[in-house]
Amino acid sequence: MVEIKGLEKFAPKDFPGHISSTVFLPGCNFRCPFCHNSELVLAPEGLATIPMDFFLAFLDSRKGWLEGICVSGGEPLLAPDIESFLAVLKERGLRVKIDTNGSLPERLEAVVGARLVDVVAMDVKAPAARYAEVTRAAVDPAAIERSVRFLRDSGIEYMLRTTVVPGLVGPEDISGIGEWLRGAPVFQIQQFSPIGVSDAALAARKPFIPEEIRTMADSVRPYFDKVLVEGV
Repeated sequence: MVEIKGLEKFAPKDFPGHISSTVFLPGCNFRCPFCHNSELVLAPEGLATIPMDFFLAFLDSRKGWLEGICVSGGEPLLAPDIESFLAVLKERGLRVKIDTNGSLPERLEAVVGARLVDVVAMDVKAPAARYAEVTRAAVDPAAIERSVRFLRDSGIEYMLRTTVVPGLVGPEDISGIGEWLRGAPVFQIQQFSPIGVSDAALAARKPFIPEEIRTMADSVRPYFDKVLVEGV
């Protein structure tokens, strides 16, 4: 069974209008310098593991009013037993949302195809040509494209989202993502937070001001059905 490294007990943002919780799984194949869950990525062995019995008891004690679980990370699709874990959630009648970086299309296709997931939030880090630079990892942009195409054709509820970071991911990148991955039902631009980032050099960097982010959002509205902003 998967390791659980964190449990957020009330997370309405994941299923607006519903009562949900978020669980965090360790490990990631990216090394994004602006990652806000850096301990999960860089040093998961230093974090306490939540016993599965405790987690299942938590779910069962909230039967009848807990409606959804968001499975986040790290990159949850790296977990070798992710299918079994998601099946446990679905057996309890819960809606399941998974957060993914989209670099593992085969795993994504498997869990969605098995109807173990109801909603997918996929983080798009940069335009195709800058993926390796921004994620500090060997990334095949074709894998990202495959994940997006699959989500588009699967009929599942999904959104794409990008974190904007001054000096790293900015207006030109947002426009490039819009041109590259146009057609998604929802694209969300997320404000960068310097708190707890994996690269200490970014800790003193000031985020974009709200007006700048809203301008970025306006620039890609022609490409997506709905464009949202988060954190401003």
